[in-house]
Amino acid sequence: MFDSLSVKLDQAFKTLKGQGRISEINVATTVKEIRRALIDADVNYKVAKDVTDKIKAEALGRDVLIAVSPGQLLTKIVAEELTVLMGERNVPINLEGSPNTILISGLQGSGKTTFSGKLASLLKKQGKTVLLAACDVYRPAAIDQLKVLGEQIGVEVYTEVDEKDPIKIAKNAVKYAKENGKKSLIIDTAGRLAVDEAMMNEIEAIKREVKPSETLFVVDSMTGQDAVNTAKTFNERLNFDGVVLTKLDGDTRGGAALSIRNEVQKPIKFISTGEKMDAIDLFHPDRMANRILGMGDVVSLVEKAQQTFDEEEARRINKKIKKNQFGFDDFLSQMEQIKKMGNMKDLLGMIPGVGKAIKDVDIDDDSLKPIEAIIKSMTPTERENPDLINGSRRQRIAKGSGTSVNQVNQLLKQFQQMRKMMKTMNKMGGAKALSGLLK
Repeated sequence: MFDSLSVKLDQAFKTLKGQGRISEINVATTVKEIRRALIDADVNYKVAKDVTDKIKAEALGRDVLIAVSPGQLLTKIVAEELTVLMGERNVPINLEGSPNTILISGLQGSGKTTFSGKLASLLKKQGKTVLLAACDVYRPAAIDQLKVLGEQIGVEVYTEVDEKDPIKIAKNAVKYAKENGKKSLIIDTAGRLAVDEAMMNEIEAIKREVKPSETLFVVDSMTGQDAVNTAKTFNERLNFDGVVLTKLDGDTRGGAALSIRNEVQKPIKFISTGEKMDAIDLFHPDRMANRILGMGDVVSLVEKAQQTFDEEEARRINKKIKKNQFGFDDFLSQMEQIKKMGNMKDLLGMIPGVGKAIKDVDIDDDSLKPIEAIIKSMTPTERENPDLINGSRRQRIAKGSGTSVNQVNQLLKQFQQMRKMMKTMNKMGGAKALSGLLK
């Protein structure tokens, strides 16, 4: 996410490394590099110039504290200005009304249908009864795709086989949601390959008829400045409430995220990465600014952990650690919790300093599969008591898991080291302290 922009901004800050103080000359040089980095990231030139002018004025207007280097100060100022540029704070969606109706708009291929499923999954986790409505009657696979997603997340999908008028389908979906006690209705609408009058008239008519509590514009962040121009056109006709940036896990230059809020004066409310139904996040401008600057995002990492965290499971694991009975079944359970948190590289990138270190490293989410295969090739007794695993057992486990004896040995060694560390932590009261942190 924003790797190219992050690298270029980091290079710009190197101009100030070793400088004892901020001067007009070294700030001007650094700001020029920052502006170039933003423009290369497809940020609108006027926006890039405005924000770098503010950065320069702020930098020259502040005194450098003894404990803070000029580079650190400028990084802080850039983080503040990027946060302002992207909207300062998270703006939640409006969930008023019964049902609260959320209208999804955008071009074809922007990821509207997938996002509709993700949003439904998120609202369901929040305890809401959700209905998805399939109003894209033009793309043959759209209705089937929504049905598959609905089945995957356990959310009902409203469809009408014989009706070809999306406005009538949307109206009937609202009526159905009311009659069946659905708290939230998400309407997935049709898109086109480009903005056209027929599409705009249709989406306007749907909005007029269903009177949604929230209208979201979904845009593919990889389309760069074109995303901003499309957002302007949709906003002029729909006056939408917020923006959703999809495909942020791709090789995007990031310009859309940095420019779109400034250009349409509407908040970015969600970001979406990948195809998994839990790959959706609320957009926090300050956290995104920190991630762009390689400063990590620990708050989001903790929130993701809390979403997947099972208190009962944690208490069970804690008891086993205290009794020194932590086995491979428990290890497998913890791995499953980590996998639920999302893409491994994105998660590691939220840790301050780690993002830069792993930017060129290919971290495959499937890298945990050999470990799972090895553990699942063990007998229940072996998983509970790994000390029983001798040479012949290791050969059998390696053969059963499609791995080598060396890989089995390596996993057993790492597991024993982890158990020793847990035992030491337990003696020091660390397990209790860790449990307290998670609660």
